[in-house]
Amino acid sequence: MPRTAIRSATGRRRGKRKVPQTFRLTPDKVAAAQRILGTATATETIETALDMIVFRKKLVTGTAAMLGVKLTRPDRDRA
Repeated sequence: MPRTAIRSATGRRRGKRKVPQTFRLTPDKVAAAQRILGTATATETIETALDMIVFRKKLVTGTAAMLGVKLTRPDRDRA
């Protein structure tokens, strides 16, 4: 059976090859992100969140280039 690329929540093609990795994450944060993103699994939640971060960077870079201004990150509260 041929392998097909998986599309992320943003519609972008994800890589075909996946490797197992272990992370120490706070279950409450993963659950909150899962509810917000509407994803079914922790893996899907993390992949979608990472896709969104990459998209955000491209959006900020493209906007800055278009406007010719430097954009700075907003201050973030860390709780």
